[in-house]
Amino acid sequence: MRYLLLVFLLIATQIEAQNDDQKQINEIYKTALTNGKGYAWLNYLSNQIGGRLSGSLQAQKAVDYTKKILDSMGLDRVWLQPVKVPKWVRGTPEFAYIESDPGLTNNVPICALGGSVATPLGGIKAGVVEVQGIEGLKVLGKEKIQGKIVFFNKAMDPTNINAFVSYSSSVDQRYAGAAEAVKYGAVGIIVRSLNLRLDDFPHTGAMSYGDTPVESRIPAAAISTNGAELLSATLKLNPEINFFFRQNCKILPDADSYNVIGEIKGSTYPNEILVVGGHLDSWDLGDGSHDDGAGCVQSMEVLRLLKATGYRPKRTIRVVLFMNEENGLRGGTTYAEQASKNNEKHIFALESDSGGFTPRGFSFDCNETNFEQVEGWKSLFEPYLLHLFVKGGSEADIGPLKNDNIVLAGLIPDSQRYFDHHHSANDTFAHVNKRELELGAASMASLIYLFDQYGFKE
Repeated sequence: MRYLLLVFLLIATQIEAQNDDQKQINEIYKTALTNGKGYAWLNYLSNQIGGRLSGSLQAQKAVDYTKKILDSMGLDRVWLQPVKVPKWVRGTPEFAYIESDPGLTNNVPICALGGSVATPLGGIKAGVVEVQGIEGLKVLGKEKIQGKIVFFNKAMDPTNINAFVSYSSSVDQRYAGAAEAVKYGAVGIIVRSLNLRLDDFPHTGAMSYGDTPVESRIPAAAISTNGAELLSATLKLNPEINFFFRQNCKILPDADSYNVIGEIKGSTYPNEILVVGGHLDSWDLGDGSHDDGAGCVQSMEVLRLLKATGYRPKRTIRVVLFMNEENGLRGGTTYAEQASKNNEKHIFALESDSGGFTPRGFSFDCNETNFEQVEGWKSLFEPYLLHLFVKGGSEADIGPLKNDNIVLAGLIPDSQRYFDHHHSANDTFAHVNKRELELGAASMASLIYLFDQYGFKE
């Protein structure tokens, strides 16, 4: 009889706890959708400050602005964490054309890849060879590539429903294409933009020369998908065409910058830290609204929503706006190094860096015990149409925190439109939906709340 009574009490306690969780999560969503602040913050970040390339004046303005907002929220502590960041500048707008016959040209939209060297002052004009990804270099060989511009034209696979899978399988040509092509004697590279639709927006992104000596480095640029289609079709008609491009980007000495951090101190376990964040830097072509202004304002909104609903955290909840995710990951690395140096105990970290679109769920990098705990929360998210709880990944900035005693997570928004905007002039505030942004912030706040309630499972 006593055993049955204990079982009954246990079940009753669990039901009561779940009811409390339902009420708190409902209050979070209601507050986000009726009194959200993130959209207004993003409006200022995007339209008054703009693109925030690491080391730029705009990046510093973003640091100042977001710290001011955090200061106004009544948090227990707000501070700046110094970070040394790379400084690459684009310079004057790039220019390119396809020359099908002497004097007969078609201009095409290009942009320099982040970290690329400039062309000579007068630009580069050379024959061009097309390859379908880095593996195509070996097929052509040095004899056909020497002295030419390599055109990497591997498109993102449209058959993957998760667009990030397609991105991952094509991004190597952007990142390492120049380092590989120069081994075959190429004088420059042009890379098809990582975009699932056909348009005239070239998409930039980080590239690396690896161990290529400075004097041997070749310029690298992205071409819009429409431009790539035209170049490919023209090459099929006449393999002897020339391609011209000019860019005057440069790498300057490292600059001083900051991670922006604010926290609410835990009432019961203040030494256990939960992090929520996004990256404050962006590329310079658009205003960085989806990548990753959205993630930053959503993360700030998480702390505001918890305070606005009257919730008092058991554990310390910290928002971190990381600097330099796009071309160096210095912010994430510095944060993890300082956390280790200070013997801080991080048990959970959540990042939003996949755009401000409708939230679909979360990805988790954790052990089976903690993933089982997460799966037990699925019913709490079902009323809000979140259904993806997948094991196997998080986001870049929180990656350096990884150890056996932390759960890392990433917000999964719908990915179908993300690469229309990613790293391009098309990443603007006009393409962010207020309600979708607010739903993402509420979803993140709800997950933070649950990890605060139930902690890390050993």
